[in-house]
This record gives sequence, structure tokens and C-alpha cells, in this order.
Amino acid sequence: MKIFNRHDRIIPADQDALGPVLNSLSGPEDELWPRDKWPPMVLDTALKVGAAGGHGPVRYRVSEYVPGRRAAFQFDRAGLMGGVDGRHYFEVVPRRGHVIIRHDLEGECGLGMWLKWTFLVKPLHNTVIEDAFDKVESRFRGTAVKRSHWGPYIRFLRWMRARQRRRLEAAAK
Repeated sequence: MKIFNRHDRIIPADQDALGPVLNSLSGPEDELWPRDKWPPMVLDTALKVGAAGGHGPVRYRVSEYVPGRRAAFQFDRAGLMGGVDGRHYFEVVPRRGHVIIRHDLEGECGLGMWLKWTFLVKPLHNTVIEDAFDKVESRFRGTAVKRSHWGPYIRFLRWMRARQRRRLEAAAK
């Protein structure tokens, strides 16, 4: 089964201003990923082709990196998206007078993984990406932007994940 998910946001900036935001991804001064609200994106080296890591239980490798333009990540066979043969990427698309920041996730998977994606992963994914875009837009507008919405289902899923993580930590002691 196919998975495709796209998020776009118009940012009032130019390529030269937004490119460094993309380049900061997974670094100590990450200006894109909403690490204050979600597990941080962590790579084993700087953002470059071959770097491995992920965020929370999602594991991947950098498969393409064009500084200031595009960072693509191929899913590993392990982790939450292990059943997906695919990738996700951030892209900065220049337009007249603004840029579009885009995130695409695409892949193929079996029915079980598709159901997991549809009912568990996708709602969280949509929220984290919109939180990331809120962070970027707020930076360039100079005022707080909040377009993402954490409804009851998102709060419930986050609570369940935190509960699961606490149980695993307790069992490891």
C-alpha cells in the first residue's frame, strides 16, 4: 500500500534566509525541529549524506542533502517506520517574494503498517511537522504563530507514548 503525506507552508523570507534554517536541522542550534515539544532529531554526525539517527522511535539515514535546499532521509528497517520502504524530506522552494518550506513523506508498506501509519503515526506526524513549520514561521514573522492543533487524540497518543516509555525505563532498572 502507498503512503504519501505533504505539508507546505509559505514563509515570508527568501532562499538565503531560510536555507540556514534547513541546514541547522539536527544540530545543537536546530531552528527547524520543534525539540521543545517533541523528541529531538538526532544524527550520529553533522547533517550530511550517510548520517544515521532519527527522532523518538523513528530511525533513518540521510540519503540526500543539498545545503539550503533539501534534506532527505531514508527509513531504516528498524524503529516505528521499519515496515515502510520509503523516505521523508524537507525542502525549501523559492518563489517570488517568499519561500515554501515543504515536508513530504512517501513510501510503500503492507496492510498492517498502513493501518499503524493511518491511526497512530500519521496524526502525530502531522502535528510535529506543523509545529516545526509554526516555529519557522514565527521566527520570520517576528511573532508567535500557532497553526497546529493538539486535539484530544494527539494528547492521548502522547500520553500513551510517555506511559510506554516510563514502563520501559522502569523495566530496564
